Amino acid sequence: MSENTSNDLGAFLAGFVIGGLIGAATAIILAPQSGRETRAQITAKGEQLVHTGEEQLHHYRDAAATYSQQYAERANEMVAQTRQQVQDQARIVLDRGKTEANNQSDEAASQESGESANGSAT
Repeated sequence: MSENTSNDLGAFLAGFVIGGLIGAATAIILAPQSGRETRAQITAKGEQLVHTGEEQLHHYRDAAATYSQQYAERANEMVAQTRQQVQDQARIVLDRGKTEANNQSDEAASQESGESANGSAT
């Protein structure tokens, strides 16, 4: 669900930025000024956009690094919990197996001693 939200937000922001660029370019081109002033304005706006883009790039890289680190930590915690649960269940199964084996061994021994006692009594 959050993945869709972030994709929708990213698409909205991209559309917003692209729309702003198109509007700014249209305003610059249609503005009543000389070619030199227009070129200077386009250059200044381009430099501003590059700077803003670099800032956003650093921001999103930092956010991505933070999120990836958080998810890696969560994944490691989940792996550790799962590993512990598997070990606990394995101990329980082994203990049950040992108990069952001991019970069967005791039953077999008691049956043999019972047969030995019956065989010597006859």
